[in-house]
Amino acid sequence: MMLVLGVDAGGTASRAVVATRDGTVVGRGSAGPGNPTAVGPAAARSIGAAVRDALGEHDPASVVSGVAGIAGAGVLADPEVTAAFTSEWSHRGLICPVALVADAVTAFAAGTSARSGAALIAGTGAVAARIDDWRVNRTADGLGWLLGDEGSGMWLGLQAVRSVARAWSGPTVDGGLAAVIAARAGVTSCDELVRWAGRQQPAAFAALAPLVCGSATAGDALAERLTAEAAARLVATLGELGPPDGPVVLAGSLLTKTTPVRAAVLASLAGPVTTAGDPAVGAAWLALRQITDQEEAVRLHHRMLRPAPE
Repeated sequence: MMLVLGVDAGGTASRAVVATRDGTVVGRGSAGPGNPTAVGPAAARSIGAAVRDALGEHDPASVVSGVAGIAGAGVLADPEVTAAFTSEWSHRGLICPVALVADAVTAFAAGTSARSGAALIAGTGAVAARIDDWRVNRTADGLGWLLGDEGSGMWLGLQAVRSVARAWSGPTVDGGLAAVIAARAGVTSCDELVRWAGRQQPAAFAALAPLVCGSATAGDALAERLTAEAAARLVATLGELGPPDGPVVLAGSLLTKTTPVRAAVLASLAGPVTTAGDPAVGAAWLALRQITDQEEAVRLHHRMLRPAPE
């Protein structure tokens, strides 16, 4: 049986899918973080574990094409990182080449079969990428939580904690989002909130984003303001790339799930917009595209991902 491999390796988890020549997914696997910027060469081991699980009982030698979308793809020029990936593919028994591309490319492919356009991604982090012929031509933001990622889940959660801390007065916290944040942190005073925040890893703030979105949907004024600001910053980031030469694909949990951030972004965008499906399947489709003609690739895309215009 002829197989292809698709990998979506992000800062939180790595996921892999194995599909047949007709686009049927026959294996899935997941493992730990696969962002080389965050975890260095250890990212390759996480991705390898996801690939192992996806392959299951399938012969690795039957994989004829592979594509891996990597968060932090800018570090792939590092010889140590690329050597780690090469070693991992060999360790897993793969004999075909596995193309390493930016995760923006696989996110874009998960939403459209078009060759060019733009991807706007807002999950834990945030980045906009202009895609030309399935390659990243230019990016905006994607600078990490210290320097950027404006409008991301990390940004939204951190802004919520900052806003609650600044607004806290008296012995008890106000209701609404402030009470939700205090309950999640398990604190009863501003000083305790400050100490709690200082002990957290960055991902803990991203985990607060669904709470902010939920509070905004419930009508909390602070949460509504923060989600509107997140959307405005994401749209501004996309605008830095200029008009896209094709559709805009929305990706990342803040923009693929039903959130007030997604709703506000959609209301601000003109032109064709689609929503990304599974980026790992998008990567598998890119691997299939390498061994099929254009007409067949489009047909397979509709079967595997079925993007729907907004």
